[in-house]
Amino acid sequence: CTSPTPESLFNALEKELFPKRLLRPVKRFSDTLNVTINIALEWDIEGLSWDEKECGTKRISVPREKLWVPDVHIAEFMDEDRSPKAPYVYLYNTGRVFDDKPIRVVSSCRLEIYTFPFDFQNCSLTFGSYLHFGKSAQKTTLTQKVIQTKGEWELADIKITPSTLEITEGSYSDIIFYIILRRRPLTYVVNLLIPSCFLITLDLFSFLLPPASVDRSAFKMTLILGYTVFLLIMNDLLPVTGETTPLMNVLFSLSLALMVASLLETVFITNIQFSSSQYSAVPHWLSVLVLQYLSVVVCLPSTKNCIKISIPPPATEKKPPDMALDELRKLSRDLMAIRLQMDKHFQGSKTSQEWQMIGIVIDRLLFGLYIIFISVSFLTIVSIWIWNHST
Repeated sequence: CTSPTPESLFNALEKELFPKRLLRPVKRFSDTLNVTINIALEWDIEGLSWDEKECGTKRISVPREKLWVPDVHIAEFMDEDRSPKAPYVYLYNTGRVFDDKPIRVVSSCRLEIYTFPFDFQNCSLTFGSYLHFGKSAQKTTLTQKVIQTKGEWELADIKITPSTLEITEGSYSDIIFYIILRRRPLTYVVNLLIPSCFLITLDLFSFLLPPASVDRSAFKMTLILGYTVFLLIMNDLLPVTGETTPLMNVLFSLSLALMVASLLETVFITNIQFSSSQYSAVPHWLSVLVLQYLSVVVCLPSTKNCIKISIPPPATEKKPPDMALDELRKLSRDLMAIRLQMDKHFQGSKTSQEWQMIGIVIDRLLFGLYIIFISVSFLTIVSIWIWNHST
């Protein structure tokens, strides 16, 4: 520089540097130019330097079209770059060029939604050159401070891997940035998981309603209707892309299936409670299995001996006098008919009570199985979520 003024510095650059914008800034074709990808691009112009005191500054802004710029591209581009234009780059007195042009990248990413909403997504950005051969010697440093995330995603980690494609003429070098994103699950937990758990818990405790005095089936049908409406309303929050089915969808389907199964069980028990008088006698094997063994399993006392029917003893026959024999025989036939009717009535009551006790035992048994199945299913799904989150 002839003086420490911007005019003197730019005159020197106009004469010595700007006319060479078509040339890669190295002395020989075989020389390697190191390009640093650190969100911004950095490279050195070989042989360029000036004295800070003589020229008055150590950094200036230079129009990009005045310099040679590396043709670094992103392979995952799926749309036109609509980022704002930044026509200038920084040029330092050491020959270092700093280009922080913003780039809006619309890329494709393979989604793994099996553990939704506690999922991680690993998306890649591959930086390379169309025209120039190179070696995997680029500086691969990237800090998370310059990346901003918003909405339901947050940046979890960044991993960098160099890769080289060998061809006959040489080798193309790429740098792959793996952007690991973590979904913020709070919205889905509050809007999907917690209401679903509340409804399935309410259906579980509905087993405590006595089917003989309360219309339990109507209550369960209301729950199923409410759960179906809930799933329809919240359907937009569930992911529709991906190669696998999310565990949350499995959880919802399982919960709905359990509600339907509990409704069918309630219909069966209610039918036994109110129509048992029309059934035939309980088979002996069923009575022994349910009333003696399963009743103990479900913590009910053995109900086999709890059913007692008192049948009045038959009237003792006395020999009446001869003059009243015909009248007494007629009365005896009437009493025998009444006794037969009473025996039939008490026998039906015993059968009805046995069926009702069988219904109570089965209801208690299915209630226990319902609790076990829900607990095992929920623990399994939560364990899979935790295991995938840790790995």
